[in-house]
Amino acid sequence: MRGWWLSLLLLSVLSGMTHASETLWPLTSAKRVVPVVQKLPAPEALRPCCAFGYDLHVRAVGVPIPVYQIGNVLTLDTLGHHHYNDSALGAVKNLMGLSDEQDGLIYTHRGGFIDIAHVRDTADNTFYLFSQIYPKLGQQWRLFYSEELGLRRVQLNAFTPPLGRTQRYTLAAWLAGKIGFELAQWHEVAQWYGFQSVPGFSEEISAFSPEDLYSNLLGARLAINVILQGHAGSIDDYNKAMDREIHQALVGLNAGTRDETESMFRQVDGDWWNSHRRVPDKFLVLKRNYLLSETRVPTPVPFERAQPYPLTLPTTVEGYMLADLGELQIHHGQNMERLPPPQDFYTPVDFQTLANKAEAADKTQLERLQK
Repeated sequence: MRGWWLSLLLLSVLSGMTHASETLWPLTSAKRVVPVVQKLPAPEALRPCCAFGYDLHVRAVGVPIPVYQIGNVLTLDTLGHHHYNDSALGAVKNLMGLSDEQDGLIYTHRGGFIDIAHVRDTADNTFYLFSQIYPKLGQQWRLFYSEELGLRRVQLNAFTPPLGRTQRYTLAAWLAGKIGFELAQWHEVAQWYGFQSVPGFSEEISAFSPEDLYSNLLGARLAINVILQGHAGSIDDYNKAMDREIHQALVGLNAGTRDETESMFRQVDGDWWNSHRRVPDKFLVLKRNYLLSETRVPTPVPFERAQPYPLTLPTTVEGYMLADLGELQIHHGQNMERLPPPQDFYTPVDFQTLANKAEAADKTQLERLQK
């Protein structure tokens, strides 16, 4: 019966969607084909994301640092400007507060808590993958990302693509979004099984955080919109279009003020997070969402009465099953930490089983801590 409440909620929401909510992000197609940026550098790692909560204290090397806090909270007016993540310098500037791109959490009445770093990361992966997939659509080839416990390999299969240029463009965009979201799914799994961006700094606190994958899926959908609207010709055009899309998305999801976001954090303190714990204590985050589905509603927030907005990725585009065209594969890595080695390689079909094992282990560990 694991996850039954979320399944029922999703069914209820999907059956009861109004026409107005359906038009926030319809499953669109390209109207025209425009030139696509060439030699786009791959996204450089991931943005520093936020642990769930606000005004968080940090513990470094086991020693509490009482004067250091992470604010985390954003508003519609403090989003800054999107920068395609093509340089590790961007992450450093973000950490030092020198970037005009801002990342953090913002509460929305229809989308729950949104992690803007996750939105931006999956959008950038989708944009990059589209630039690689579109020129080669229909060919068998592979693309390698860096290791996250295992070697991440994007595998594309040979097939006969549609004849129409707009149909090919549309298919490549949705396929890029699908694989971009698979990268996000895997990141949640990898964090739990021991992946560390910075050696010695555990990321288990962020694994399966309740707002993560809804935010990632939102990023994929926004990037697909940007691509299909014809803004994939340059990084600058893409960045400006993402600024508009993120702002419009948050307005559509009824984003709250800073006071509202902080108020919601306080209301779920002790249920979703523990304000008395410090980053990177794993159980600072008490509520997690282990469901990896491409059809999602935000993790239900207590006290919220607005209708949640469902997000999905289609299984079929232009008559093609996206799963037949390509996928993310996780091959053996040099250091797999607690990840059981795959017989050959992991595919997205295997990710949920790994997440289920993580959920069972977390439940046991948390019950012991609370005794």
